[in-house]
Amino acid sequence: MCGIVGYVGKRTAQDVLLNGLKRLEYRGYDSAGIATLDDEDNPHLARSVGKISDLEQVISEKPHTGHMGIGHTRWATHGGVTVSNAHPHNVGNIFLVHNGIIENYKELKAKLSNYDFRSDTDTEVLAALIDSNYKGDVSLKDAVAKSLKDVRGTYGIAVFSPKEPGTIVAARLGSPLIIGLGHDETIIASDASALLGYTREAIYLNDGELAVCNSNGSEVFNLNLKHLNSHPEEIEGNLEQIQKGGYDHFLLKEIMEQATTLPNTLSGRIDVENGKMHLGGPNLTAEEMRNIHHVVIVGCGTAYYAGLLASYYMEQLIPDVTTEVVIASEYRYRSFHLPKDSVALIVSQSGETADTLACLREIKKRGVKTLGIVNVVGSTIAREVNGGTYVHAGPEISVASTKAFTAQVVTMLMFAGMIAEYHGGNPDLIHSFTRELSILPAEIEKTLNDHRSEIEQLAKKYASFDDALYLGRDTAYPIALEGALKLKEISYIHAEGYASGELKHGPIALIDDRFFEVFTILDNWLFDKSIGGLHEVRARGGKVIVLTNSTADIEADDIVRINSNVKLLAPILINTLQQLFAYYVAVERGNDVDQPRNLAKSVTVE
Repeated sequence: MCGIVGYVGKRTAQDVLLNGLKRLEYRGYDSAGIATLDDEDNPHLARSVGKISDLEQVISEKPHTGHMGIGHTRWATHGGVTVSNAHPHNVGNIFLVHNGIIENYKELKAKLSNYDFRSDTDTEVLAALIDSNYKGDVSLKDAVAKSLKDVRGTYGIAVFSPKEPGTIVAARLGSPLIIGLGHDETIIASDASALLGYTREAIYLNDGELAVCNSNGSEVFNLNLKHLNSHPEEIEGNLEQIQKGGYDHFLLKEIMEQATTLPNTLSGRIDVENGKMHLGGPNLTAEEMRNIHHVVIVGCGTAYYAGLLASYYMEQLIPDVTTEVVIASEYRYRSFHLPKDSVALIVSQSGETADTLACLREIKKRGVKTLGIVNVVGSTIAREVNGGTYVHAGPEISVASTKAFTAQVVTMLMFAGMIAEYHGGNPDLIHSFTRELSILPAEIEKTLNDHRSEIEQLAKKYASFDDALYLGRDTAYPIALEGALKLKEISYIHAEGYASGELKHGPIALIDDRFFEVFTILDNWLFDKSIGGLHEVRARGGKVIVLTNSTADIEADDIVRINSNVKLLAPILINTLQQLFAYYVAVERGNDVDQPRNLAKSVTVE
């Protein structure tokens, strides 16, 4: 959730840290701070509530010329949004930034009664604990390692002390940290986007590892201070990908660029002529593929809905395989059973989602193969699964996920196509899906360009409503769930997604002229039943928007008809219009589109 940046080198640390924090703004935060150390070993601490621009104002009044320091963007967990609760925290000789939650901080705080605590945070307690162990000839490395052995919870930390200028100690357990290796400089960050433009070489810390960083590089240890071999990896992405590129918001850019990023997801993975799909990363033998008879898809939020849509396609392609889709935050605490012929798809844009990661570890304990469907290269899930594939959607900066949803669905569909081939699936159906995948990017581009203005006008018409229902059947049902999620995430309109057949089982009681409804009606065998639900809503005064690929007569307040060469994958096209609708509604309501309130891009704590 929060963001960490650290720097030691020859540049002005404040400049590097501020730049890095700006690149991490998308993760969500409510306060920020920077601590630096000048060439005479004098520390300087600047913190503020609000945006990075507020921190810049504080710094401008008293700039600092040091060449090392740490910075942080905080999302409040322990204690309210105040300057005293903002990071970095300074206790004695320790300056510390921290992502995660120290679960036993109250117990530790009671043992540190000689310290005068000035905040309500668990992080200040950790800083005090490290300071209490940092006495005499003890090194900062030793003090941090000793302290972390007494900690229960999760952490990604960066620590420095004026007693050891030129050194930053970083450590992680459940919260990502990356060490960027530049020329005579080292940069620490919780996300690779903060490293772009400085270096393309990085060390991804694993859980239980500690790094001692200086301008010459980094050494990695475990908490017993055994030296570990670390291997730098290349950072993917570039500065252009994390800039708005002329769009007003990152969200609009990411919606519109799906047509150009999806070919990266598909590249080398489909053979249209022969009607075949192939992913190179699952790490499963032909025998293992033939023996798969149960697939469980694990995700949270948008990743869960992507899995739900993919499961409908899987059931068509591989009818002899049971497909189950579960919410990670619930599944991790259930006494679930997985047959031996199972494989688990672990779906996460960031690859750091805490609940999804916990499920991955629990599933692995049971001896089931795990495959990651992730976007961020080098992420924890990508490193811990047995196999998997990157969706290659490119950086998603806006908190609300859009292009990753599309890429996740497509990737899981291709995995289903692989299984289908080994299970003797219907070759005509596999070929139909493969053909539609090949033209999907162009169809997305056409759909967005054809209907962008129309959707913008619809958004203005409905932006004053406070309640909405999204409804759909079959493959349109997951789209209804995802459409409602997008609207509530960024417009703050109360929105719920339902299967149309569930109307009579409760939600129809809500419908009146204060609600609007978004129906996705597909041109398939359930068309007449979908129309029946539409009539029920209109009869009760509902204001209805219909998104459809049908040319049949439909009665509604507003109808958006897509004209496309894809039919099986039409829900994906309709979802891109739902994304646009949510975006324009949020803009009309004057919301912070890229950083909606109370949300963070990467949910690394429960």
